[in-house]
Amino acid sequence: MATVAPADALAGWAAALDPSAGDLALARRSLLDTVAVMWAARRHPLCRVFGRLSEPGRLAALAHVLDYDDLHLASTTHISAVCVPVALSCGSDGEIAARAYLAGAGVMARVGVALGWRHYKAGWHATCTAGAFGAAVTASIARGLDARRTAVAMALAVPAAGGVQRSFGTAAKSLQVGFAAEAGVRAAALAQAGASADVRAFEDWIELVGGDASGLVGGDPPTLDRSVTQSASAVPGGLAIKLFPCCYALQRPLAATAELGLEPPASVRIRAITVTTPASSLAPLIHHRPGTGLEGKFSLEYGIAAALLDGRPGLDSFTDEAVRRPEAVRLGEVVEIVATASGEDLLAGEVEIEVTLADGGGLSTRLELPPGAPGRPPTDDELRTKLELCAGGEAERIAALSWETAAGYAHDRFMA
Repeated sequence: MATVAPADALAGWAAALDPSAGDLALARRSLLDTVAVMWAARRHPLCRVFGRLSEPGRLAALAHVLDYDDLHLASTTHISAVCVPVALSCGSDGEIAARAYLAGAGVMARVGVALGWRHYKAGWHATCTAGAFGAAVTASIARGLDARRTAVAMALAVPAAGGVQRSFGTAAKSLQVGFAAEAGVRAAALAQAGASADVRAFEDWIELVGGDASGLVGGDPPTLDRSVTQSASAVPGGLAIKLFPCCYALQRPLAATAELGLEPPASVRIRAITVTTPASSLAPLIHHRPGTGLEGKFSLEYGIAAALLDGRPGLDSFTDEAVRRPEAVRLGEVVEIVATASGEDLLAGEVEIEVTLADGGGLSTRLELPPGAPGRPPTDDELRTKLELCAGGEAERIAALSWETAAGYAHDRFMA
């Protein structure tokens, strides 16, 4: 007997999604966090390049360029940078936009889990590979497509499901996210226009890139059993919120360094720094001697230096000038990295930071979960502080946005 195609199962779940109050709260938090990060990025030098993209692509690239956007840990995907811009760009009313976001986010999370850590470890940029399908579903639900047309849109997004980690630290990283958003919107429009596709192409693609599609028709996670899904979160496991504007793999080391309690002037007394961490948390940290702000966001050595020099690394910590500071370069050169057993996600195990001072003394600390992780959710004060750091005087206006008003706000502020 023929089994249900994974694309049909996912599309059926998405089309029938009835968000819970918890789902809608997550959607609103994701909306505000994403728009605030867009505001902080609105004058980034790459905006002149983003202007060549369509609206959903431009907004998605803007949401991702600072690497300050949220993350779904189990799938290693930046869900909201893809799904919020698509939901805002498709012209839906507020209720439909929120549901479209949750449907796309839920599918993107489940596809990312099906792809697994092996896919990420191989060098794929999972935000883009899983993101093409999350964007296709978001756009399909926003356009009112039924389950069958949504599954076709997913199949039509297969050719665009690409992106690699070699792009990290360059303009290509955020552009890839923009491409995924554009591809999903295009796929939904073609499906709505009557284009045909074999929905089994979706599961074939998953297998070809090292994933396992079998869990997409049952099991938890990802689960598509209606009796379970109705009472479970639309986005299994929730989303991690970044409190530092850099790769998620740096959030824990930066938070741990802050716990040492060293005041910035103490950096001159530091002789050696040893960072002991699972190898899996090092996967995206590919720049050991960064020369630009973008590269610094993917450098463990620079991240530690910035935490010691700046106290709380912020947007100004990841400029080209900041990365090239002589003292930052010196501190980066005394960082020794000790990788332990690999693990299978960016927060496997724990990180230990040991600092040796010039007088022979030393400090050390260990940390398992950084603030903002799903197991250590951000406090209201932490969310408010991030909003204010991103938006300054605009923070109050962004905090008042709803899904109903955010589409016009994003178009007026970021598309001019």
